[in-house]
Amino acid sequence: MPDTSFPRALIFDCDGTLADTMPIHWEAWQEVSGRHGLNFSEERFYALGGVPTRDIVRVLAQEQGRPDLDPLEFAREKEEAYFRRFEHIGPVEEVVSIAREHRGRLPMGVASGGSKQSITKVLTQLGIVTWFGAIVTNEDVVHQKPAPDIFLEAARRLGVEPSYCRAYEDTDLGMEAIRAAGMEAVDIRHFTRSS
Repeated sequence: MPDTSFPRALIFDCDGTLADTMPIHWEAWQEVSGRHGLNFSEERFYALGGVPTRDIVRVLAQEQGRPDLDPLEFAREKEEAYFRRFEHIGPVEEVVSIAREHRGRLPMGVASGGSKQSITKVLTQLGIVTWFGAIVTNEDVVHQKPAPDIFLEAARRLGVEPSYCRAYEDTDLGMEAIRAAGMEAVDIRHFTRSS
């Protein structure tokens, strides 16, 4: 008889899902946007959660007629501003407790629009980096959220078919990516205190 247990793997977004980093990212965005005279509202920042900084800057620079802005340099400055605030990062305990409960029982991965360096630092700061058999970031796929690629790559690395994966997210774009990957999508905004 085939094994029909579900799920067979768990995949988590990092920023705003496992780690309470979004307010710190916003502070870093404000600092660097202010320095460069780039307009970026807080509402739009949260709506674009999961999109790499460089991609957001490309869009904003085009919209605001700023061909002088180098998206990669801006992203580097923003990451530096973020790392200066690193000691303020804590867990989203409701989600980390789910990972803790399944640690060693199910394969688990991380699928994040952040950089490899940043996500590894965050997971290390939280003391949970070793819990995950796959950490997939914006450097590992061509198409970012809301495309499903980052979640599909995490499932591939874990060796589990996407339809047997449950994935956790905190943004609309991330939820769209999970559904497009054919996975069960859990919107953590429905059960966290900060929602």
